[in-house]
Amino acid sequence: MTTTLPSDHGVTVRYWAGARAATGVASDVVGGSTVADVVAAAVALHPALEPVAAVATFLVDGSASPPDRTVPAGATVEVLPPFAGG
Repeated sequence: MTTTLPSDHGVTVRYWAGARAATGVASDVVGGSTVADVVAAAVALHPALEPVAAVATFLVDGSASPPDRTVPAGATVEVLPPFAGG
């Protein structure tokens, strides 16, 4: 896991499926006050994440969230790329 901030001051970003493949890690701890800020910080760490993030769904503490949602310190943002299956 790549950590950029202490977990009590940052936001944990968990990567799933293609997002994990793009980053090469399961999670990071980054800063940011909105979903968009957190995603931008994750993309700054892992530029290959950018095309995946452009089509992904984001969960904040388990709830689907738009880019402008406020993310409190200590929250978890999950990056869920679209995937096929049934």
